[in-house]
Amino acid sequence: MVPFSIAGVQMHVPAYRSNLEAVLHRLAILTSRFPWVDMVMFSELALCGPVHNNPVKLPGPDESALQAAAARHKIWLIPGSIFERGEDDRIFNTAPVIAPDGTVIARYRKMVPFRPYEAGVAAGSEFCVFDVPSVGRFGLSICYDIWMPETTRSLTALGAEVLLHPVLTGTIDRDVELAIARASAAQFQCYVFDINGLGPGGFGRSAVFDPAGTVIYQAGSGDETLPVEIDLEVVRRQRERGLNGLGQNLKSFRDREFDLPVYDRGSGAADYLDTLGPLGMPGRSSGPD
Repeated sequence: MVPFSIAGVQMHVPAYRSNLEAVLHRLAILTSRFPWVDMVMFSELALCGPVHNNPVKLPGPDESALQAAAARHKIWLIPGSIFERGEDDRIFNTAPVIAPDGTVIARYRKMVPFRPYEAGVAAGSEFCVFDVPSVGRFGLSICYDIWMPETTRSLTALGAEVLLHPVLTGTIDRDVELAIARASAAQFQCYVFDINGLGPGGFGRSAVFDPAGTVIYQAGSGDETLPVEIDLEVVRRQRERGLNGLGQNLKSFRDREFDLPVYDRGSGAADYLDTLGPLGMPGRSSGPD
């Protein structure tokens, strides 16, 4: 058994102001109540809310405060994400990964912004996987990323055994998003931690899924902490032997006997997609003439 404990935090996220102090306060309470937890993760944009009116530079003072907290509590910390102003003045939706010694080991920029609604936010270009020594490999994606299965495919091909998935969803597609997260756990044979916020930060229903797609726990729509112990040997055994001795999904993809021309932009295999029109904000539907 390779046990590791992760706590997801489902909490209120305000708009138009920093949520840093509340995140730090919640972290202190959590580590006091559950001192056995190894990693804590918050929801998408938990640090700043959904409006990018005040993007920050990274590294910066907010991140430094989070680093100090991670070191003080000796935990891995995924503090959700924050709107980052990049070197070229573009704005990114960025999630730091902070080790128990306070070191920022990665900053993941969301690769699939929720356009057209996440207008003005640039796309990242690099996948994020990181190792927890003597435990396993973790992958990070943010909200709409998971709707493109190629993102999770890439993370698991890089060896990710746990998918950390902070989200900000307060819309009627939450049921579908949860179905995608559950299917991703089974399809890619990994744990999935899908953590949503509250208020302007979402309407909750955070969930944790095991590598068979089983729901370990699903939160309601109120303030909750989800401390869950996982076992990475379950991932490794299932990837070797299949779900209940059945589908060996990752090896089947590896050993496929076909190529996928749809991923070659010049192949013509995806020409139909060009008929769908531009990616833009929907308007009102026209009534009958």
